[in-house]
Amino acid sequence: QVELEETGGGLVQPGGSLKLSCAASGSIFIAMGWYRQAPGKQRELVASMSATGDINYADFVKGRFTISSGDAKNTVHLQMNNLKPADTAVYYCNVRDWGPTDYWGLGTQVTVSS
Repeated sequence: QVELEETGGGLVQPGGSLKLSCAASGSIFIAMGWYRQAPGKQRELVASMSATGDINYADFVKGRFTISSGDAKNTVHLQMNNLKPADTAVYYCNVRDWGPTDYWGLGTQVTVSS
C-alpha cells in the first residue's frame, strides 16, 4: 500500500512563495512529481522528476518553480516562487512505480490572492 503525505499549501499574495513537500511510503518509484487542478479545468502536469534525475516542467512554471528530491527516501519538494493568481489550484503529489502504477495524494490547496 502506497501512501502519500502532502504538506505546504496555503494562501499567499501575488509574487510570493510557497514550498510543497510530499513523502511517499512503499517501494522504489521510477518518477515523482506534482500536478494541479483548478476549478473547472483538467488536472495538468506541473513538474516531474524521474529516478534517473530527468526533470520536466510545464511551460507555465519554467523559471518560477523548482522540483527537487528530499534528503529522506521517496520525498519530493516543489519550490514555487513569483506565484500568480493563475497558479491557484489544488496541487497533487504523484508517484509512479515499476508496474507502472500511478498513486496520488489527496491534494493541497494553493491560493494566490491579494
